[in-house]
Amino acid sequence: MAVKVDINLNPYKERVNRARVLKPIGMVTRVIGLMIEVQGISARIGEVCDILVDGEPEPVRAEVVGFRDQHSLLMPLGELRGIYPGSAVVPSGRTLTVKVGEHLRGKVLDGLGRPLEGDIHNGQAEDFPVDNRPPNPLKRKRIDTVLPTGVRAVDALLTCGKGQRIGIFAGSGVGKSTLLGMIARHGGADVNVIGLIGERGREVLEFLEEDLGPEGMAKSIVVAATSDQPALVRLKGAFVATAIAEYFRDRGLDVMLMMDSVTRFAMAQREVGLAVGEPPATKGYTPSVFALLPKLLERSGMGQNGSITAFYTVLVDGDDLNEPIADAVRGILDGHIVLNRSLASRNHYPAIDVLQSVSRLMPDIVSEEHKAQAGMVKDLLAAYLQAEDLINIGAYVKGSNPKIDAAIAKYDGIINFLRQQPGEFSSYEETLNGLASLVAEDR
Repeated sequence: MAVKVDINLNPYKERVNRARVLKPIGMVTRVIGLMIEVQGISARIGEVCDILVDGEPEPVRAEVVGFRDQHSLLMPLGELRGIYPGSAVVPSGRTLTVKVGEHLRGKVLDGLGRPLEGDIHNGQAEDFPVDNRPPNPLKRKRIDTVLPTGVRAVDALLTCGKGQRIGIFAGSGVGKSTLLGMIARHGGADVNVIGLIGERGREVLEFLEEDLGPEGMAKSIVVAATSDQPALVRLKGAFVATAIAEYFRDRGLDVMLMMDSVTRFAMAQREVGLAVGEPPATKGYTPSVFALLPKLLERSGMGQNGSITAFYTVLVDGDDLNEPIADAVRGILDGHIVLNRSLASRNHYPAIDVLQSVSRLMPDIVSEEHKAQAGMVKDLLAAYLQAEDLINIGAYVKGSNPKIDAAIAKYDGIINFLRQQPGEFSSYEETLNGLASLVAEDR
């Protein structure tokens, strides 16, 4: 007796439809800067092509980024060395993918998801697309659980939720990388995915050994696309890191995604846009930059199974929090942590300006008592800073204002509570107890 078996053939039909029996081979006609003009191929935007180079064992990979006068415009995913007019170009018929799996934990990858040291796949990897759509907004779970970071200033006054997206805004040299390292070491996520986009080559090993440390590296995956890499590689580094985080999220894990920095990601897209012929708009940034930012940032957050809690650093020009990229990112994310150069100059680390920072989800995920205590600390700190000049010159008379009197009495305790050494860990319970003790006499 024959048994009827239902087989879903749709995935195979789609693969057959996409397959190219005859692959057209084009040729390089012109190279201007990092833009390669190719004639004779029919490839989609985002498709990866191989440029065959004589004398080189591996072809140069490039991605289609635009079209001009019947020519395809490609940008390299590597070095342009060896390319000459007439070099053969073969479309691959697919977009960029990254090999993912449990074997990635504790490893460092380049901007295209390839291991920087040796082969780490060992046959365990599976291909995962780099460019994915953000989750359906109606299928995202609501954020209702606190995710401790181990940093007192954040857990007490800027509490983060599991699946929240937060920006860390600061100028250069104020401690963004150090704060990321503290969160990576002590955060409560199952796995960390860290994207170092456009960083100096010197800083990568420094971040791994000093800021992250062996403890943080054990549960982390680092994607490093340094500043010497082509613009498209730096751009793809951000998407590769996000794709790896999505893979682990889809398996039901709680992922911590950290990206340093979104500003350099935007600069890379500006290079690509200008090369294609886009007009510069706000402060030289092309319109595609502001279209691409939400496509990157919206991919993190809550999913149907797991979550991606994301921390994105934003390098603000001249400490101006209203410059175009900072303003656009702040409008997309669920909160912002502002690092203050003035605090850093007074040896106050992490240099978090708690009065300028905000976690939009904190009121929804913490208890009423916690919310009230955090509000009291901010009130006291604001009252002290408002009268700081009078206090420093001795012009303030004790008893003139009860709130300022309380702020003066509590100021040193608040500052000591907010300061924290990079290697120091504070559990969520310890942080809440410390916060309660700060305001105990004022309740």
